[in-house]
Amino acid sequence: MTKLNSKIPEGTLEEKWTKYKSTVPLVNPANKRSIEIIIVGSGLAGAAAAASLAELGYKVKCFCFQDSPRRAHSIAAQGGINAAKNYQNDGDSVYRLFYDTVKGGDYRSREANVYRLAEVSANIIDQCVAQGVPFAREYGGYLSNRSFGGTQVQRTFYAAGQTGQQLLLGAYSALERQIGIGTVTMYSRHEMLDVVVIDGKARGIIARDLITGKLERHFGHAVLLASGGYGNVFYLSTNAMGSNVTAAWKAHKKGAFFGNPCFTQIHPTCIPVSGDHQSKLTLMSESLRNDGRIWVPKKKDDTRKPKDIPEDERDYYLERRYPAFGNLVPRDVASRAAKERCDAGYGVGTSKMAVYLDYAAAIERYGKVQANKLNLHNPSKEKIIELGKEVVKEKYGNLFEMYEKITDENPYETPMRIYPAVHYTMGGLWVDYDLMTTVPGMYALGEANFSDHGANRLGASALMQGLADGYFVIPYTIGFYLSNEIRTKAIPTDHPAFVETEKKVQEQLDKLMNIKGTKSVDHFHKRLGKIMWDKCGMARNEKGLTEAISEIRTLREEFWKDLRIPGGQNEFNPELEKAGRVADFLELGELMCKDALNRRESCGGHFREESQTEDGEAKRDDTNFTYVAAWEFKGVGESELHKEELNFDVVHPSQRSYK
Repeated sequence: MTKLNSKIPEGTLEEKWTKYKSTVPLVNPANKRSIEIIIVGSGLAGAAAAASLAELGYKVKCFCFQDSPRRAHSIAAQGGINAAKNYQNDGDSVYRLFYDTVKGGDYRSREANVYRLAEVSANIIDQCVAQGVPFAREYGGYLSNRSFGGTQVQRTFYAAGQTGQQLLLGAYSALERQIGIGTVTMYSRHEMLDVVVIDGKARGIIARDLITGKLERHFGHAVLLASGGYGNVFYLSTNAMGSNVTAAWKAHKKGAFFGNPCFTQIHPTCIPVSGDHQSKLTLMSESLRNDGRIWVPKKKDDTRKPKDIPEDERDYYLERRYPAFGNLVPRDVASRAAKERCDAGYGVGTSKMAVYLDYAAAIERYGKVQANKLNLHNPSKEKIIELGKEVVKEKYGNLFEMYEKITDENPYETPMRIYPAVHYTMGGLWVDYDLMTTVPGMYALGEANFSDHGANRLGASALMQGLADGYFVIPYTIGFYLSNEIRTKAIPTDHPAFVETEKKVQEQLDKLMNIKGTKSVDHFHKRLGKIMWDKCGMARNEKGLTEAISEIRTLREEFWKDLRIPGGQNEFNPELEKAGRVADFLELGELMCKDALNRRESCGGHFREESQTEDGEAKRDDTNFTYVAAWEFKGVGESELHKEELNFDVVHPSQRSYK
């Protein structure tokens, strides 16, 4: 077990990564062919890492629980990917992207990692264009950019409202090329259920074939976890229903510290909950805030249709409260502001837990520009609206179609209704500068680690981090470790550590199947989600968090006494899969509440009611909480806190202001 050492290189911020790349130990091509690497997850981070490491010559095994890497949840990302290209010539730079990310994360991220992310961002765009990713382009052929929350420049590259899908197809193509030539072995419909640790180093995994139920042992000189985030601990979230914490949690129980588990992102533009029947929530891309205006009626409990409410009776509350950024304030600010308006009685829709996202002004503005382009003099209002709708359709059409299919309302004619929802998780496995966890040989990439986003991720930075980690960071940093492993021969999977780890996995599966209670997995998952949302969601307080910890413990006991799993163990059984994941969520949920209880400050989207300014804004406590909370597993319900102090040598913490 290593100590909590971030391994940040010496030198100025601008020199760290360049110097690191120039001096890091390398593995020569002949030795790479005898080194095996396991990658768990095939989303942007996993697919990019698998393709890149295989291209370098390593033998790679890649695992995903979906039937194809193309179904990874990265495909659901909509709005775009950030990069400091400054194509707009509007003042952007590597430093400004770095600054916006550190400030947007409320000064709870590591400077060196964030600067590296900003540095390699431009390379990502070049890589993806070379792969054929169809980024939106201007009329003259230049790549187009748009704005996202928390910035005053246009740095977000996009492919309509399906950027994640297009980027994943690029990474998937690179991955499939390596699969085709035999350097990557792909294991779809396989779920990692534990990590094998030998002499303190990660040396393999136990995976379950989800079709047959058979357990398998796989050796690797290193294990890379690129398994995404844990937002589904809340049950209702924007994540795919299969998204889970199991891979990261099993690693945590084998010694990997968990960093900032309570840092979850609440996304401000989501289709509101419509009833108890829902299993997930649908995200409407933050890119819609680029042109849409957010408002509520000035009158409480106003039941009029939005088109019947005149302009002077509308409260464009983000523009009113934050004039410098308006509708483009960061996600945490926008989310809290929407909740505040709804809690105060100004919400809209049948539930009164929604606000309007209105495109009328954008449609008219674009229509006038288009009319000028077509040399139309004195066009009618109807013609302007018609032309404007065409422009909006080209930029955001699939998002508007999706909204209409779900709500049966035409967003071109009436404003969308939105409300904040659980989305991304900034917390994750603690990693050092090399992306290695506290277990030597075990790495965490993308959303599975904690490293880049602090207490609040800026929009369009998830895709950036996943691809940066996979394409441009791990190919360098893994050499540091593997250069010392070239003499390590492949360890046979009949080694006692593999046998013992598989035995424990089998015992856990048997235990789940033998409960034979009366309640479904979803019954427990929904109850856990309600506890988490009510008491560890957008607003928290000491009383609620203390209650939540007690309630989760009681729920966990009930789960292990009264769970019912239909079907058998040695067959395709989605309920057994879910049961294992919810068992992990029940343990993670308690740790999240402990972390939130310990962090007695408001930070990012994590509003601690005891810590707020006079005008109701979040109040950080830099004196006591400028650190990463890294939790060590000591047994179910038992954890020890370690702290990585954060040093800000370049961007000095200040009160965030978007006014």
